[in-house]
Amino acid sequence: MPDSEMWMSASHEAGPVLPVVPEVVDGTHRVVLFGPPGSGKTTAARALGRRLGLPLLRLAPGPHDTGIPYTGLLELALALQTLPAARKLMAGLDEAADQPGSPDHAGAALRLRRQTAALLREAPPMTLVVDNAQWLDPASAAVLGWALRLAPDLPVIAAERTWRPEAAGHWCGENAYAVRVPALTVDQVAALLSPYPLVPREVTRIHTHSGGNPALALALAQVRGHTAAVPIAPDAEDRPVLPPPARRLVGEWLGTVSGEVRELLTFVALDDRPDLDLLSRLAGPAAESLLAEAEAAGLVDLEQPDRTVRFTASAIGTELAARLPGHARRLLHARLAEASHDSVRRDRHTVLAADATDPRSARHAARAAARARRRGDHALAAELSLLAAQRTPYDDGELLAERALTAVRDAAHYGDLSRGRAAARLIVGHDATPAQRVEALVALIDASGQHLHSADELFADALHAAAGRSDLTARILIRQSIWANVNEGDPDRACALAGRATALAESAGDTTTTAMALTMQARLQRVLGHLDAGTTLSRALSLPRAASIPVNGTPQHLAARHALFDDRPEEARAALLPLLVEAERTGDAEATVDIRRSLAEAELRAGRCARALDHAHRAQALTDGTALSPAPACYTSALVEGTAGRTDLALVHARRGVDAARQEDNKVFLSRNLFALGHLLLATGRPKEALEALEEVRDLEELQQVRDPSVLRWHPELAETLIALGHLDRAQGLLDDTRRTATDLGRHMVLPPLERAQALLDAARGDYDTAARRLTDAADRLRHLPLERGRTLLALSHTERRGRRRASARAAAQKAAGLFTAHQAHPWAETAAHTLSRLEAVPAGEDAHPRLTSAEQRCAELAAAGVSNRDIATTLTVSVKTVEATLTRVYRKLGLHSRVQLAHTVTPAHE
Repeated sequence: MPDSEMWMSASHEAGPVLPVVPEVVDGTHRVVLFGPPGSGKTTAARALGRRLGLPLLRLAPGPHDTGIPYTGLLELALALQTLPAARKLMAGLDEAADQPGSPDHAGAALRLRRQTAALLREAPPMTLVVDNAQWLDPASAAVLGWALRLAPDLPVIAAERTWRPEAAGHWCGENAYAVRVPALTVDQVAALLSPYPLVPREVTRIHTHSGGNPALALALAQVRGHTAAVPIAPDAEDRPVLPPPARRLVGEWLGTVSGEVRELLTFVALDDRPDLDLLSRLAGPAAESLLAEAEAAGLVDLEQPDRTVRFTASAIGTELAARLPGHARRLLHARLAEASHDSVRRDRHTVLAADATDPRSARHAARAAARARRRGDHALAAELSLLAAQRTPYDDGELLAERALTAVRDAAHYGDLSRGRAAARLIVGHDATPAQRVEALVALIDASGQHLHSADELFADALHAAAGRSDLTARILIRQSIWANVNEGDPDRACALAGRATALAESAGDTTTTAMALTMQARLQRVLGHLDAGTTLSRALSLPRAASIPVNGTPQHLAARHALFDDRPEEARAALLPLLVEAERTGDAEATVDIRRSLAEAELRAGRCARALDHAHRAQALTDGTALSPAPACYTSALVEGTAGRTDLALVHARRGVDAARQEDNKVFLSRNLFALGHLLLATGRPKEALEALEEVRDLEELQQVRDPSVLRWHPELAETLIALGHLDRAQGLLDDTRRTATDLGRHMVLPPLERAQALLDAARGDYDTAARRLTDAADRLRHLPLERGRTLLALSHTERRGRRRASARAAAQKAAGLFTAHQAHPWAETAAHTLSRLEAVPAGEDAHPRLTSAEQRCAELAAAGVSNRDIATTLTVSVKTVEATLTRVYRKLGLHSRVQLAHTVTPAHE
C-alpha cells in the first residue's frame, strides 16, 4: 500500500477542520484513513465521500463484532436488503452458520464470495465507507477483499486506528491510498474551541495537551481548570488528573497497543527527557519494536532530532502517570534512577523514588535543584526546588520559607506559573514573617505576569502582609506601577505609584528597592515626556547594583533602552551584551527574552540584520517554550522578520502578537504589535489596511498619554499611509504636531523620518524639488542608521522618477539597493532591486513612463491607492471585467506583476 501525503484541511459547517482529498487522490477508488480515537476519521471519511459525489453506504463494526465471523457481510446485506442479491447473501450467511464446521467450510466460503461479488455488482452507484475498520471481522474482510477485486470501479473508504506500513496490502485493495488524518494546528484548535471563553495561552495549552486531537481538545476545554498537566489538588506533588471524558478517550487510545507498550510508555511519562538510549536500557532489545507499535498507534513521535521520545499529546503521559499507585510510581522512579546516565536526572528520580516524608529527600532535592540551576536546566530546577520545599518538615519554618522562596524564584525565572503558585501557597499558608509573606506574594505577582487574576485582591493581601513597613510597601507599589502601566494603560498613575515607592524605599534606607523604583519612575517619565527622566535614571544608576533585581528591571537595561530610543544602537549593544550573560546565567527566562529583544532592535538599527534575526528567533523560541506572554517576542519578531527575513512570516507574528495582547489586556504591547502590523501592511502596498492598524495605535497612545515620539515611532508611518491614501491635510497636521513635540523634548533623532514623510507629502503636492532636497538632507543625517538611510534613498528615487529625473532616480535606487543588500535586509533589497530594474529597463535618453491612455492612467492611480477592483469599477462607471482588463494592460506596459509594485510606480489617486 503506497504511503500518502498528509491531507490538507478546510472549513466546513460540521466543524472547523475537515480533511480534503489531495489532488493525487483524484481518480483513486480506494482510500484508507488512519488516525487514533477522536482524530476525526469518521468526519474525514464523510467529507471525502461527499467530494466523490456519490451516495454513501456506511458500515460501522464495533469491538464486539470482531470475533463473530461474517458480521460485516451481514451488515452490508442488511443495508442493501431491498436488492435480490442482498437477500441471497443473507440466505447464504444463514446456511453457512447452520453448516457443521462453519464458518471455515470451504464450500460455504466460496458461495459467500460469489454472492458478495454479485451484490456489489447489483448495488446502485455508491461509495462504501467502512468506519472503525479495525473491528471488521477477519472472515468478512477476506470475502470483501476478494469481491472488491472484481469491482475495481467501486469507491471504498476504510477508516481505522493503527498505521501499519509494513502490512502487505489492505483488504480494500492492494493499491489503496493510505492517508494519516492530520492533527489540528493551534489555529484550528482555536477555531474548534471558539464557543469556549478561552484566552490564547489556554488554547495553546489545550493544543499541547491534546496533540491536536479534536475530541480530546473538546473534552479538555469543557473543564478549564483541568486543561493543563497540573494538579487539581493544592499540593503540587499530587499526580495530575485529567477530567473524566478526557481519561476515557485517552484510555481508549492506549487500549490500541499491548500491555508491554503501555508499560514502556509509563517510563516515558515519568522521565522529563526520555530518550531512545534510556528506554533501550530499560526494555532491552524489545524497546525498538515496542516503540514502533506506539508510533503506529499515534501515541509517540520518534522523529525528534535529539533522539528523545515525545508523546503526541501530553495528556497521554498525564494519564499513564495518574494510573500508578504511589508505591508503584516510586518503584519505577527507582528503576529510572538506575538506568539514567545523567547525574541531575538520576537525582530527580532518586528524590521521587524516596518517601516524601523523609527529610533527607528534601535535602537531596535542594542539592539537585542547585546543580540543575548551575548547568542552566531551569525547568528541572523549578521542579526540584518545589519538591525540596514540599518535603521540608512543616515545623522547620525558616528552612521551609527559604526553600519555598527559592522555588517561587525558579518558577518565575522559567515562567512556570503553576509551580510558582504552589510554592507561594506554602509560605502564605505558613506562619511566616511579614517579609517572607511579601516576598512570596511579590514573587508570585512577578511570575504571573499577564496571567495575573484578581490583581486588586492580591495587591491588597500583599499590602496587608507588609504591616506598614516602608520597604515592603515600596516593593508592592512598584508592582502596582507596572500593572497600572501595562494593563490599565495609565502611565500617569503608574508614575505616581513609582514616585511613592521611591520615597518610601529611600526613607527606609533600602537602596535596592530605591533603584528599582527610580528605574520604573524614569521609564514612565520618558514615556510621558517629562524632561527630568534622564536625571531620575542617573540617580538609579548611581546606586549600588543588587543581584536580587531582575536583569530586565535594572537601570542599566533601561539606559540601554533609552540609548535605542535616541538612535545610539552601538552604545545600547555594548550595555546589553553583559546583561544577556547575566540573564542567561541566572536562568531568568523573561529577562533573557527582554534582553535579546533589545539586542535584536539594536542590531537592526545598526544594520546587522543576521544578528538581529538570531536574537529575535532565540527570544521567540524561549517565549514559546515557557509560559511567558507571546506579545513582546511577537512584536520584535515582526519588526526584524519584516526587515531582514520574510514579510509573510512577519505578518503572522504581528497578528499573533495583536491577538495575544488583546486577550491579555496588555495595552503597551497591543500598541507595539499594531504598529508592526501597520508598518508591514504599508510596506507591502496595503495602505487601507495599514491605516486601520496605525490609527488604532494613535488612539491607544493618546489614551495612555504617551507624549515622547521617540519611544514608538508610529507617527511617520501613519503620515506616509495618509499620504498614500490622499489624506494630505491630515498628514500635514500630524507631521506638524509631532515635529513640534519632538523639538520641545529635544528628540532630534525623530526628525529625519518625519522629514522623509514631509518630502513624500511635498511630492504628492507636485513640489518635487523641495521633496528631493528634504530627502537628500535626511539621508545625510541617517548615515549611522543604514537601513533608515536606505529607505530614505528609496523614497528619493521614487520622488526623482516622478519628477522625471531618471538619472538621479537611478543613482538613489542604486545606493539604496547597495545598502539593503550589504546589510542583508532582504525584503527591502528586493523592493530596491525592482525599482532599479524598472529604471534601467528604459532605453538611454528616454525619460518618461511608457504612455498610458487616460483610462489606464486613472485606473492605475486608483489601484495604486489600494482601491478594490469593484470600487474602481463603481468610480469609473465600468464593469469589473473592464477594470481587470485595463489593469492587465497597465501591468504589461509598465512591466509590473503586482499592486505592490504598482504602488511604487504610479502616483496614487487622492480619495
